[in-house]
Amino acid sequence: MKYRKLGASDLTVSEISLGSWLTYGLGIEADAARACLAKAFEVGINFIDTANAYGRGAAESFLGEELAGRPRNSYVLATKLFFPMSETDKGLSAAQVEKQLDASLRRLKTDYVDLYQCHRYDEETPLEETMQALTRAVDSGKTRYIGFSEWPADKIQAAIDMAGVARFVSSQPQYSLLWRAPEAEVIPLCAANGISQIVWSPLGQGVLTGKYAPGAPLPQGTRANDDEMGKWMGPLLTEPVLAAVQRLKPLAAEAGLSLAQFSLAWVLREPNVASAIIGASRPSQVEDNAAASGANVDQALFAEAERIVAEAR
Repeated sequence: MKYRKLGASDLTVSEISLGSWLTYGLGIEADAARACLAKAFEVGINFIDTANAYGRGAAESFLGEELAGRPRNSYVLATKLFFPMSETDKGLSAAQVEKQLDASLRRLKTDYVDLYQCHRYDEETPLEETMQALTRAVDSGKTRYIGFSEWPADKIQAAIDMAGVARFVSSQPQYSLLWRAPEAEVIPLCAANGISQIVWSPLGQGVLTGKYAPGAPLPQGTRANDDEMGKWMGPLLTEPVLAAVQRLKPLAAEAGLSLAQFSLAWVLREPNVASAIIGASRPSQVEDNAAASGANVDQALFAEAERIVAEAR
C-alpha cells in the first residue's frame, strides 16, 4: 500500500480507503462487514470514511464497536454531517455542527475524528456561520481537520477567501472514468489551495469492475440487483456504458491488472487525489482493490480507456 499526504494537513492516508455508504451497519451482515474491515487493515488501508447519515448512525455505531480495540493513532477516521438525522436535525448550522459532531463521537466511541466533512453545501445557512462552527470544532480538539463533499467551485472559493477560520484540507467528489466532472473546476481550484481529493464511487458503484454485461440479467447478490443499494445506479447501467466498460477489459489485462484495479489506478493517476474510497461486501474485494495502489500503468492505456468511455457518453 502506498500513502499520500492529505492536502495541507499532517495526515498521511492510504491511496485506497474503506467507505461505509450503503454497506456497514446497513446493507451487509455484520460478520461480512467485520471481515472487510479486518482485511482493510491487513492490506495497509489506514483511512476509514463514514457519515452520520449512513443508516442514520448505524455505520458509525458499527465502526465504533469494531475500532474500539485498535490504537487510535493507527488509523485515520473521517465522518460527515448535513443530511437529515431527524425531521429537525439537518444542515450545517452552528447548532447542528456542534450537536452532530458530538453525536458522531459518541457512536464512534472516540474523543476526536481526524477529518470532519460537510456532506453537501447548505444553502440555508450562511457560509460564515458554518465555517466559524467548524473552526470551533477544530479548536476544541474534536476534529483535527475539516473537509467538504460535492461543493460547487464558487462556494469552495468563498471558504478559501474567508479570513480567521480553519482551512479545508479535503474535498470528496464523485470521480471515476465514468464521471470526470471535478476535472473542470474543483480539482484545479483545490490543487492550488492545499486541498486534496478523497474520491467516492471510483468504480462507478461497481460498474467499472465489469461484472454487469450489456443485455444480461443483473447478477444476484450485486449492488445493482439490490433495491436499496442499486437505486442510484440507473445512469451507469445503460447499454452503451456497459458495452464500453467491457471494451476496457483488454486494456486492464495488458496492464496486468483486473478491471477494478485498472480503474482505481486511473483515478490515482491524478496527483490531487489523495485516496480512492472503495465499498466492499467481501474481504476478497478489499484485497483486490488495494492492489491498485502503486500500480505502474502505461499512460497510453489510460488515454485509450478515456477515448472508449467518451464515445459511450
